[in-house]
Amino acid sequence: MAVAKKAWRCYGGLQFLNSLASSILCRKWRRRQPVVVPWTVVCGLMLFAVGLISLFTGHVASDLEWYSQRLVKHTWYYKLDKGNRAPIDIWRSKFSNFYFACSERGSHFAPAVREHLSNGYLLIATSGGLNQQRTGITDAVVVARILNATLVVPELDHHSYWKDESDFSDIFDVDWFIPYIAKDVPIVKRVPEKFMRSMEKPPYTMRVPRKSEPEYYLEQVLPILLRRRVLQLTKFDYRLASDLDEDLQKLRCRVNYHALRFTKPLRNLGQRLVMRMRKMAKRFIAIHLRFEPDMLAFSGCYYGGGDKERYELGEIRKRWETLPELSADEERSRGKCPLTPHEVGLLLRALGFENNTYIYVASGEIYGGEETLAPLRELFPNFYTKEMLAGEELKPFLPFSSQMAAIDCIVCDESDVFVTNNNGNMAKILAGRRRYAGHKRTIRPNAKRLSALFTARDKMDWSTFARKVKSCQRGFMGEPEEMRPGRGEFHEYPSSCICQKRSKFSIVNNNKGYRNFDKFLNVSEPESRDEYLSDEEQSENRLPKQKNGSTDNRTVSITTEEIDHDDFLSD
Repeated sequence: MAVAKKAWRCYGGLQFLNSLASSILCRKWRRRQPVVVPWTVVCGLMLFAVGLISLFTGHVASDLEWYSQRLVKHTWYYKLDKGNRAPIDIWRSKFSNFYFACSERGSHFAPAVREHLSNGYLLIATSGGLNQQRTGITDAVVVARILNATLVVPELDHHSYWKDESDFSDIFDVDWFIPYIAKDVPIVKRVPEKFMRSMEKPPYTMRVPRKSEPEYYLEQVLPILLRRRVLQLTKFDYRLASDLDEDLQKLRCRVNYHALRFTKPLRNLGQRLVMRMRKMAKRFIAIHLRFEPDMLAFSGCYYGGGDKERYELGEIRKRWETLPELSADEERSRGKCPLTPHEVGLLLRALGFENNTYIYVASGEIYGGEETLAPLRELFPNFYTKEMLAGEELKPFLPFSSQMAAIDCIVCDESDVFVTNNNGNMAKILAGRRRYAGHKRTIRPNAKRLSALFTARDKMDWSTFARKVKSCQRGFMGEPEEMRPGRGEFHEYPSSCICQKRSKFSIVNNNKGYRNFDKFLNVSEPESRDEYLSDEEQSENRLPKQKNGSTDNRTVSITTEEIDHDDFLSD
């Protein structure tokens, strides 16, 4: 035992085992005759050491993989060798399994008050196209919660540029929406007739400033609601601050990703198109292509069409009297110009998608028609749209732009990769939804850096161009690490509703957590895939602050500063 203690002091810990195995001991106690240790003893000691190591480190083994991914980006060699990092999987993020959706109510989040105990009825008039109105509806529920008000099912915009006459129930499943929301906010389809008859004055109408804080609603809006009992908020889009406390952010997620589901006819047709794409290819890309004439005119960008383009887009631009004069070159250098179909194709090929990849293009009228689309078709011949896939099934929806956009939303959401050529509302809404659903690959062009590359692409060989494109797109590929609290709009980066797993064996959040993530995400989807299919296919398958307005006025007029890209880039 004394010998062992001396050896431990001399060599320390595990080196004692080595000293015994090799018969080398400290000079102080080394004998003339070497110590011979039987191999059975050596093997026994080695097994004993391995057992000790397993005993003391086994409890952290399950976390090693998770921590290694977290630590690798902070190591010195990772920082120094950024240009030579291993290429990412262009179809799927390898880190997505470390995250899960967590929008459940906290234990301290009080249930909804009863209708007769609320502070009054809140009427909401949304604004813009489908996705702009979706953000308004989501925020309307949160505002009703802040005001302790009963929400009346919001009215959709029938007077904007798109002139869509669809009502809420034509696009969203109202019979699903009301009971889902009722857990958090009292909600009705309309103000009770008896209550309306008892009112001495009609509902008070006002418009709140963009991105107002909850305090504004409590200080400026609530007193009016308490006095008048029925209040209407008009042009309700982006009227609530992006940064709220966590419970209200989670409520936003429950509304946006669960309560607001499309009507059954829209879901059925959208899923049929997805299944037709999957029948042709195991994986496909969905591209949201905003390249309509009015979109380009509004952006103030120039795409090389000469005097004809300048005249045509200039005439369209006259519709908006308050738009400022813009420099096309400056807008492009700032990354404000939507990518052309050709540039989207070049981006995807440079990232590594092959010529035989199947793509679904969600778009309206393309400026320049087939001539503009030809370069994209050449780069990706397997090119499909809802018109090509649906045929006659699309007829009932053709007069309604928002319903057509809803079909595109469904296919884009279900795609393996989603790509956009713009930073409009549909791009943001789908990016946030896909992050929430497991960080499905979502590619947002780094337009500011890519613009210079596209301009100079003829001056470099393809391999150089592709390498530079991949470098530009670092941080714009929908990786989980791009999610940082406070970055961008909450609808695009719903950080409060996405949690990290502590290890691959545990996905429980601070509150309850969702162990069955797939079941949670699909709660708003129909149960059977067959209901999406036609009879023929089923048979086959068996094979800022307001400046010029005041809440004291009955109606507050819109200011010039409120006309911006968010108003127009709705879909």
